[in-house]
Amino acid sequence: MAGPVVNETSGKVVIRNVGLMLSGDIDAPILDADTIVVEDGTIRALGKEKDCDTGDARRVIDCRGTALAPGLIDSHVHPVFGDWTPRQSQLGWIESCMHGGVTTMISAGEVHLPGRPKDVVGVKALAITAQRAFDGMRAAGVGGGVKVLAGAPVIEKGMVEQDFADMAAAGVTLLGEIGLGSVKAGDEARTMVAWARKHGIQSTIHTGGPSIPGSGLIDEHVVLEADADVIGHVNGGHTSLSYKAVCTLCEKSSRALEIVHNGNERIAILTAKHAMELKCPHRVILGTDAPAGSGVQPLGILRLIALISSLADVPAEIVFGFATGNIARMRRLRQGLIEPGRPADFVFLDKAQHSAGRDLLDSVRLGDIPGVGMVMIDGVVRCQRSRNTPPATEVPVIVQ
Repeated sequence: MAGPVVNETSGKVVIRNVGLMLSGDIDAPILDADTIVVEDGTIRALGKEKDCDTGDARRVIDCRGTALAPGLIDSHVHPVFGDWTPRQSQLGWIESCMHGGVTTMISAGEVHLPGRPKDVVGVKALAITAQRAFDGMRAAGVGGGVKVLAGAPVIEKGMVEQDFADMAAAGVTLLGEIGLGSVKAGDEARTMVAWARKHGIQSTIHTGGPSIPGSGLIDEHVVLEADADVIGHVNGGHTSLSYKAVCTLCEKSSRALEIVHNGNERIAILTAKHAMELKCPHRVILGTDAPAGSGVQPLGILRLIALISSLADVPAEIVFGFATGNIARMRRLRQGLIEPGRPADFVFLDKAQHSAGRDLLDSVRLGDIPGVGMVMIDGVVRCQRSRNTPPATEVPVIVQ
């Protein structure tokens, strides 16, 4: 469904009466603030309302005591083109995820494209085309305005350093999951990862058993040798390595530990616990690994947040940071943290109606998915009460 065009500027927006402001930064997850001032899609100020310049606003939003967090980031998706996935023959999946609080998605490869090219020229052409197409899609208001960072080539045998230089010069910044193409050996992958890193392209490696025909087992030895920037779905996508192998990755690598919704839930919980024990929670990031054989999960990131908080005993405000600020820093994004100068990408939340929790954070600690009352991208309201989450106890209102 098309929404307001994304090149619409927000003007000055005042968001007041915030009951809980989550920063996205796990070192200081809760901000002592109840007001945010936005100018043309960027956070200009935050603090107590009496200390902020709230005059002459084009739009005023009263949060009515609800919570505000950075828009959620899905670190692992497999888009194709437009708001459509051939894997499940489904339209509107991206916009539907926006109703689950997701404002940014990061491609781990456009692998489900029917007839996906596997020759070097085709690999490069698809990556550049996808990068351009998804940037253009936002300008047209398709996908609910979600920022889909796409154009992630699945590397194949025969690629040389100049291929990575060419893609980087054309605007490609990501590699798709290493292991979904013909490059599966650790030493070969390590060489290409180094070429990619040299030219400013970030890499992700598949971890665990095969997920689609043509992929294969990528074990801890290959992951460590390849040394990609992100250990993709460390809890398997779908089939996980053993917990001992996952512990080896946690302990012997310094790279991002990506936990996904479409993986092994037991290993997801144990990985989060182990990262906390190793005092490296900044490495934990979250994704869905959708669309996939298990479908599309519009609430996948919220479900992961509730799962990890409730069963791994990680404070809810920290787990929200796994899905926002940790990804922002690991993926070198401007969005994902609430501080002046950052994009005004927000999700407004409250505990679900009739949750046993006392408030939003307590309800998540108990395992309940929160209700989304509003989503904003670049200061523009993209949806109000979510059609997908359980109804929030209270929702923000647009008063001007």
